[in-house]
Amino acid sequence: MDPSFSDLPDSDLIRRNLSRSPTSPRTLFNNLMNGVAIICGVLALLPLMAVLSYILIKGVGSLNLSIFTELPPPPLVEGGGFRNAIVGTLLMVGIAALITVPFGVLAAIYLVEFSSKTVSRWIRFATNVLSGIPSIIAGVFTYGLLVSTKIVGFSPIAGGVALSVLMLPIVIRTTDEALQLVSDDLRQASAGLGATNFQTVVQVILPAALPAIITGVTLAIARAAGETAPLIFTALFSQFAFNGLFQPIASLAVLVFNFAIVPYPNQQSLAWAASLILVLMVLITSIIARWVSSRKS
Repeated sequence: MDPSFSDLPDSDLIRRNLSRSPTSPRTLFNNLMNGVAIICGVLALLPLMAVLSYILIKGVGSLNLSIFTELPPPPLVEGGGFRNAIVGTLLMVGIAALITVPFGVLAAIYLVEFSSKTVSRWIRFATNVLSGIPSIIAGVFTYGLLVSTKIVGFSPIAGGVALSVLMLPIVIRTTDEALQLVSDDLRQASAGLGATNFQTVVQVILPAALPAIITGVTLAIARAAGETAPLIFTALFSQFAFNGLFQPIASLAVLVFNFAIVPYPNQQSLAWAASLILVLMVLITSIIARWVSSRKS
């Protein structure tokens, strides 16, 4: 052994043997890959930051109290707001959630707890296919099912049904994964205490998976709140206040679509303000989902 190492403690000797030269090929390659990863991360954030910054710059200047209290004005009239669009968006997303959450959670419970492997495999495959369907197809489907047949016509109910088609696979998949992550020890312990399958699911498994289920529901709501194409086919648009569940209704996404392409500065300003409100709604919903997920962790 080199005499210079003979007087070193064992820990220092091990540390020196494991240390690498800053100019070694392995160290240089590691530093290069770290740099590439950082650059890719920054490039991935640039589009998001650009979109948020542009909407923030354009939208903040258009914000005022009247947009929450007044209705959309005629083309050549200044001022106005989009109270009806905010109400319509919340109403249709609420209807979609009332439809989706019970069916989605119950379907996931059946997949994990009661179905055979063959049945669950095919249902999961169908759910994956449904999650990849373009949103406009959900709008056309609901239009043919409810609107063109005059069952409900253009209305918040038709809009809510169209959004529920988009939300359903998200709720099923996230609930399915949440239930699978619940330890089998809990199921066995519940069965050992004499609980039935129903009691085990309701009193043991669902409470354990509830934070993850809430996260999936909030993410589904965030997606539905920003959809435009399904609502054009089902809820249409209205310049007037909410007038019943069987009448056309405004929504933020369709308002942005309608007002952003017109040559009237006031309506374009309202479109930017509605875009900012819509982004904030989606952002808040996503933050709630992350907060619930972190609480679970």
